[in-house]
Formats: sequence, structure tokens, C-alpha cells
Amino acid sequence: MPHLTLEYTANLDGALDAPTLLAGINAELAASGHFDEPDIKSRAIRLDDYAIGVHNTGRGFVHVRLAILSGRPPEVKQELAAAVAGALHAGVPAVDGLTIQLSAEIADLDRASYAKSIKG
Repeated sequence: MPHLTLEYTANLDGALDAPTLLAGINAELAASGHFDEPDIKSRAIRLDDYAIGVHNTGRGFVHVRLAILSGRPPEVKQELAAAVAGALHAGVPAVDGLTIQLSAEIADLDRASYAKSIKG
């Protein structure tokens, strides 16, 4: 924990370097002091099927959902959202002919129902 899921539209393929972007976001989260570095787990999902408004032409998006254990105050969630959004802004390149929407959300994982174990 935390679990980070980055979704991006297929029309960003070739321009977006997902592994480097994930590494940058993970570094921001580690620097925040709210998580132990080895606990940050992230993944990227390319979206082949998506819709943006009524016309997809010239539009793309990158959205990050950061799931954290419940109980953190709103100020911490705002800080984390800002850190993720900043890393997105820095790490997602402009693409000629595309308007790219960048967004981040912080979601609570129910602390009482979350289980984790480590092997090895």
C-alpha cells in the first residue's frame, strides 16, 4: 500500500513513456514521507477503448488513481493529489494535435478489510 493505477489513452502510445512516468510518480510519493518506498506499487494500463465527450478526435487523457489506507486527513490527500498531478504534468509530453487531460484522485481503502503479507 499504496496502490497506484495509471490509465492512458492509446493515442498517447509512442509519446508517453509509462515506466519512466511511474518511476517519477513513485519518487514523488516516496519523497512525501507518507509511505515506505518499497510499499508503493504502481501499474499502467493503456486504454484502447475510451470516449472523451462526443468527439475523440484530438483528445487524450491520463488519469491516476492512488488508493491509500483510510484515515488520512483531507489535507494529506490534497497534498498527495498535488504531488501526483505535478509528476503527471512534468512527465506527460505535449503531443501535436492532441489536447491531453491530466487528472489524479485519491481513494480510500477500507483499513479494516485490507490484508497484506510478504514472502521472501
